[in-house]
Amino acid sequence: MERSTVFQGERAVAQNEFIRRVYNWMALGLAVTAITALYAVNSGLVFSLLRSPGVMLVLILAELGLVIALSAAIGRLQSSTALLMFFGYSFLNGLTLSTIFLVYTKASIASTFFITAGTFAAMSVYGYTTKRDLTSMGGFLMMGLIGIIIASFVNFFFRSPGLYWLITYAGVAIFVGLTAYDAQKIKEMAYAGFAGSEDERKGAVIGALRLYLDFINLFLLLLRIFGRRSD
Repeated sequence: MERSTVFQGERAVAQNEFIRRVYNWMALGLAVTAITALYAVNSGLVFSLLRSPGVMLVLILAELGLVIALSAAIGRLQSSTALLMFFGYSFLNGLTLSTIFLVYTKASIASTFFITAGTFAAMSVYGYTTKRDLTSMGGFLMMGLIGIIIASFVNFFFRSPGLYWLITYAGVAIFVGLTAYDAQKIKEMAYAGFAGSEDERKGAVIGALRLYLDFINLFLLLLRIFGRRSD
C-alpha cells in the first residue's frame, strides 16, 4: 500500500511538472514575441519591414513553414531542436505583429492583452477541471476554424464589413473553445505516463505551441473588437 501511494505521488508530481513546463514555455514564447515586437517598433525596424514587402512576405512564409515543419516532424526531431524552432517562430511572429502598434493605440493593445489573458486563463482552468469529454467539440471547432479561414480569404476580395465582423466574433468563439479543448488534451498527455522521457519534452513543446497559437489568435480577434485606432 505504501509503495503504491509513493508511486502515485511521484506520478502526480511528474504530471504537474509536465503541465507546468507546457505553460512556462508558452509564456516564454509570448514574452519573446512581445519583446521582439516592442523592439521592432521602438527601434524603427517595423518601418523598414513595411518598406520591403518582399521581406515581410518571407517572414510570414517562414512562420508558416516553421509551424508546419514543427507539427509534422515532431516525431523525428530532438526536443531541443523542436524548442528552438518554437522560439524561432515566436521571434518571427513578434516581427510581423509589430505592425499592430502602428494601427492601434498602445493602451488598447495592453488592455486587450489583459482581457485575452483573463479569458485564456478561465478557459484553461475549465478545460483542465471539467469532467466533460471535449473531443467531439474539438472536431467541430476545427471545422469552424477551416470555415473562417476560407471566409477570410473570400472577404479579402469582397471586403464586406458584415462578413468581417461575423468572422471576428465566430473566431473568438472558436479560439475560446479551442483553448479549453487543448488544455484538456494537455492534461491527457500528462496522464499518459511518459514523464521524464524525450517524448514528454517533445509533447510539451507541441502543447506550448498549441496554447501559444490559441492565445495569439484570440488576442488578435479581440483586438479587432476592443482596439482603438491610432490617430
